[in-house]
Amino acid sequence: MKVRFQADADLHRPIIAGIKRREPTVDFRTAQEARLAGLDDPTVLAMAANEGRLLVSHDVSTMPEHFANFIETRTSSGVILISQDLSYRQAIEGLLKVWTHTEAEDWLNVLSFLPR
Repeated sequence: MKVRFQADADLHRPIIAGIKRREPTVDFRTAQEARLAGLDDPTVLAMAANEGRLLVSHDVSTMPEHFANFIETRTSSGVILISQDLSYRQAIEGLLKVWTHTEAEDWLNVLSFLPR
């Protein structure tokens, strides 16, 4: 099954817009659409898992620990962390590669940093 993305509330919107512009068939739900604003990381992880969506976030400081705790008791659809130092172009290209070359099952209980 194709990867379906879920943006965390901190993910920069131009990344989502750029992906949808380049590949309109990518299923990339915004944090606003999912009503994630103000929710804590464990709740966001649970919502993404319940929907079978790969969470995409800039939260490199707290998300790894919350993810490790989450997968002790639940299955996650995965998390991709993107450094805020990465350009929008690099983030878009990296996420499009994930969408093109992997399947949702490849990301179960996986946390990965999007490389430069």
